[in-house]
Amino acid sequence: MAIEVRIPTILRQYTDGQKAVEGTGDTLADLFADLETRHSGIQARIVDAGELRRFVNVYLNDEDVRFLDGINTKLTDGDNVTILPAVAGGMV
Repeated sequence: MAIEVRIPTILRQYTDGQKAVEGTGDTLADLFADLETRHSGIQARIVDAGELRRFVNVYLNDEDVRFLDGINTKLTDGDNVTILPAVAGGMV
């Protein structure tokens, strides 16, 4: 099962500069574990203590996985996963 994962600029250091990589897995947790086997260090930037990191947004086919099943969201062949760091800032 091939799943395209779009990588934000800040995490491309783990993917040798690639904007997108392929992975496999039945769930997001499985996918991130699979990515870790080829892109060492990336999983720790996305997952903490078995959950998605608070300031990382993950989308499955343009749907926020926090409104699905989070890290346990099921995947199917041909899905697209987008990882986006949360952006904060502005004037106080």
